[in-house]
Amino acid sequence: MNNATEVGNTLTLREAAKQLAGEGMSPHDAEVLLASAIQHGELHANVKRWATEQWDGQMLPGNIDPRETFIDRADLDAWRSRREGG
Repeated sequence: MNNATEVGNTLTLREAAKQLAGEGMSPHDAEVLLASAIQHGELHANVKRWATEQWDGQMLPGNIDPRETFIDRADLDAWRSRREGG
């Protein structure tokens, strides 16, 4: 997928992380935060996982592929709201 998903209701994990990264954390730290939330059942996502031998770049919890894991914008917003205590 390309960045066209960003204009719709779905974001890749990487796109969602870029939104969080503007809030004082690095893009990779934001990816790790989102992947951890997905792994703990706190954030719903359509997850694609890498086989360990396929991984390229920095790994995320659960071997989640940040380019092919999709998060609904409403789910992301609800998770952020819960996280911020709202």
